[in-house]
Amino acid sequence: MAFSAKILSLSIFALLIFSSHAQLSPTFYSTTCPKLLSIVRSSMTQAVNKERRMGASILRLFFHDCFVNGCDGSILLDDTSSFTGEKNAFPNRNSARGFEVIDAIKTNVEKACNGTVSCADILAIAARDGVFLLGGPTWTVQLGRRDARTASQSAANNQIPSPASSLSTLVSSFSNKGLNARDLTALSGAHTIGQSQCTNFRAHIYNDTNINAAFAASKKANCPAASGSGDSNLAPLDAQTPGRFDNGYYKNLVSQRGLLHSDQELFNGGSQDALVRTYSQNGGTFASDFAAAMIRMGAISPLTGSSGEIRRNCRKMN
Repeated sequence: MAFSAKILSLSIFALLIFSSHAQLSPTFYSTTCPKLLSIVRSSMTQAVNKERRMGASILRLFFHDCFVNGCDGSILLDDTSSFTGEKNAFPNRNSARGFEVIDAIKTNVEKACNGTVSCADILAIAARDGVFLLGGPTWTVQLGRRDARTASQSAANNQIPSPASSLSTLVSSFSNKGLNARDLTALSGAHTIGQSQCTNFRAHIYNDTNINAAFAASKKANCPAASGSGDSNLAPLDAQTPGRFDNGYYKNLVSQRGLLHSDQELFNGGSQDALVRTYSQNGGTFASDFAAAMIRMGAISPLTGSSGEIRRNCRKMN
C-alpha cells in the first residue's frame, strides 16, 4: 500500500510538472512584446562583453531561483523592514550577483512593452543568452511565468544544494524538483564557467583524498586553511577554460580536479562516473543534455495565469 501511494504521489508530481510546462510557450510574448528576445540578447551581450563572468552569475541566479519554490523571480526581491527575501540566505549572501544586469534588462523591456514581461521570464532568457554568449548551446526558452509576491529565506537555505553535498544528497535534491540524475550531472556542467569562494572549497582541498595533489596545492596558495582567513578569495570552477562554456568541467572531474566537494562527487566511483566520462569525451552530448535539462529546470512550478504578478521593478512587489 505504501509503495502504491509513493508511485501515485510521484505520478501526480510528474503530471504537475508536465501541466505547468504545457502552460508555458515560446511564443507567449510574440504579439505583446515582439522585440523581447532581441532586447534581452543585446543587454546580455553588453553585460558579458563588460565582464565575462556575468554569464555565469546570471545562470546561477536562475538556478537558485528555480530551486526555491519554482522559477518565479523570488530571488530578485530585496529585503525590506517588513519583508525577508532570499538574497541573504546562506547560499546567496555575498555571492549571488548580477541583479543590476536584470534591472537594466527590465528597464529596457519596460520601455518597449510596459507591464507585460515578468522578471522571472527575463531571468530565464538572460540565463540562456549568457550561456550562448560564452560559447555554449542555445535552446528555446518556454515563457509565460509570472512573478512571485512571496519569497522564502528558509527554503533557500534548505533546498539549494550545498558545495559539501554527497552524491546521494544531490540526487535527492534534484529528484525533489522533478529532475533526474542525468539532469543533475548535465546541469552541474554549468560549473565550466564562473568562480567560487574559498569558503566553499576549503574543506575539499585540505581534507578530501579524492583530489589531485598538485591541483589542491595550487588552490591552497589562495585559500588559507584557517576559517575566516581569505574566505571570499575566488578560484575558477574550471581552471582550464574559465571564461568558455565547454566540457572542460568533466575533463577536470576525470582527473580529480573538481573544485568543490560536490563536483568531485559526480566522479568518485559512483553512479554518475560513466556519464561524466561520456561528457568529458563528447562535448556535443553534454551541450544537448544541458540544454534539455535547462528547459526542464525552467518548468519547475511556474506561476501562470492569474497567479502572482508582473513586477514593474524586479526588486520589489508592485
